[in-house]
Amino acid sequence: MSTISVELLIITIIVGVILIFIFVTGKYERPSIIKSSYALGTIINLNVCGSNGQKAIEEAIKKLNDIDDKMSAFKEDSEISKINFKAGATSEVVSRDTYFVIEKAVEYSKILEGTFDPTIRPLLKLWNIGTEDEKIPEKHQIEETLKLVNYNDVILDKSNFSIMLKNMKQALDVGGIAKGFAADEVRDIFYKHNIKSALIDLGGNIFALGNKEDGTSWKVGIQNPFKSRGEHVGILSVKNKSVVTSGNYERYFIKDGKRFHHIIDPKTGYPSQSKIISATIISDNSIDGDGLSTGVYILGIDKALKIIEAIEGIDAIFITEDKKVYITSGIYKNIFTLTDEEFFLIDTTMKILVM
Repeated sequence: MSTISVELLIITIIVGVILIFIFVTGKYERPSIIKSSYALGTIINLNVCGSNGQKAIEEAIKKLNDIDDKMSAFKEDSEISKINFKAGATSEVVSRDTYFVIEKAVEYSKILEGTFDPTIRPLLKLWNIGTEDEKIPEKHQIEETLKLVNYNDVILDKSNFSIMLKNMKQALDVGGIAKGFAADEVRDIFYKHNIKSALIDLGGNIFALGNKEDGTSWKVGIQNPFKSRGEHVGILSVKNKSVVTSGNYERYFIKDGKRFHHIIDPKTGYPSQSKIISATIISDNSIDGDGLSTGVYILGIDKALKIIEAIEGIDAIFITEDKKVYITSGIYKNIFTLTDEEFFLIDTTMKILVM
């Protein structure tokens, strides 16, 4: 038998074995496609399994860049910047995406009693935490700037998708909710391409689509707020869920021995003094988790628990400065596992401390 004939025979046998495997098991395992990119001011990591994975990722990244172009408060040509430029003068007609995000931001501002507020940008610029110009503003500067922060001054007109800020010098910043919207858009693109298994990570805004390739739930670690990144307090097992965390350990600076973190309370103008130091929201839609996580962080444990328990389909994990971990009623022991013995788990439905 010639060398060519032997090679053809080997190839035929290999193909036959693959076809038999597909016939018997009903599937052919494809390797995951992992892609990293940069958008929305953060690192994007997409882990996708499926025959349309590459095409789905390409479309997702295009959509993320489009959202960034529309909603960045740092890009002069963005729709957000155009609204800010016209503050106190006239309205700006925006895309359906931008209108939806700002409308949701105002909705959550009302639910959270103003602890989440999309008009907070003047305060954020005053502190500049996370930049080379971070500083502690003078008290009079904060008092004057607080007058510009009021979500009730966002004028929405759904008839033509226009938005206006009532007063001059007011400014929007949807950084606290846009990533959630973006994660949901990526999820929907993956659904459209028949992706059954994927992990969407937009700088810590996680959406776990389906199960992992081996059929088990995705495991998402809850960061230990007292230690370096990657060290966890516990592990969540999730499927088709968003996991969004706000914590005071991400961005901060220290001045005269005092720590100033980036979660600014829109009512005081200073970094939040709540005893909560980490707030994780588990939800079906990431925009809900994003919109809620910062506000409940500022509210404090009692109000935060009350608000979350009142919203159907939303659950939370709160970590307080005394190392207590509070879980809401929809989280069971098989969903969340405490892994750090320094912390105490409090089941709010049973009103007991689980050691």
